[in-house]
Amino acid sequence: MAGKKQFDMDTALDAAMIQFWRAGYADTSVDDLSRATGLNRSSIYSSLGDKDTLFLRCLNRYAARYGDKYDAALSCAASEPLAAVRAFFDVTLERIADPELPDGCLIAQSAMAIPVLSPAVAAHARQALGFQRLRLCAALKAGRMTDQDAETFAVYAAAVNQSLAVMSRAGASPAQLLAIVDVTVDALSQALRAQRGGF
Repeated sequence: MAGKKQFDMDTALDAAMIQFWRAGYADTSVDDLSRATGLNRSSIYSSLGDKDTLFLRCLNRYAARYGDKYDAALSCAASEPLAAVRAFFDVTLERIADPELPDGCLIAQSAMAIPVLSPAVAAHARQALGFQRLRLCAALKAGRMTDQDAETFAVYAAAVNQSLAVMSRAGASPAQLLAIVDVTVDALSQALRAQRGGF
């Protein structure tokens, strides 16, 4: 029974995460969460928490799931920084292309909704957004980019990554999104070449 309950909890959290991802925090009601999870309101509150608590759990779930994928993509940064950054963007492009998932990015949506979030939830959204910059910066430093250049490019690449999610929601085609990634990786290639005096 314990395994069954855990599976049900995971299923409910995934359903709630998809609901927040699809509609955003402000436009998701507890009734929406009830329909998405199949749990009544009292069960949501007793098992998953109030709306803010549940949203934080979903944000953490999302950040961990895709954070692990981004970390794996960047794992070769020390030896192949360009391939690592390309693989980082591939994680986003594959998520966007998955027909089973909503368009966009839960973290990007949350960041845009900061004005209507509670202070605690807003702080959590900022932290989740910052993790992308931090992991990119660490990867670029491992690829022997100077600290200052790594920080600058990490901010830029993280911004591009979030823009892919926003543009996908606005109807950008896969080819357009890939072109944005190509330009970004090319910019990194030029920066690394200039820094190393050529590959």
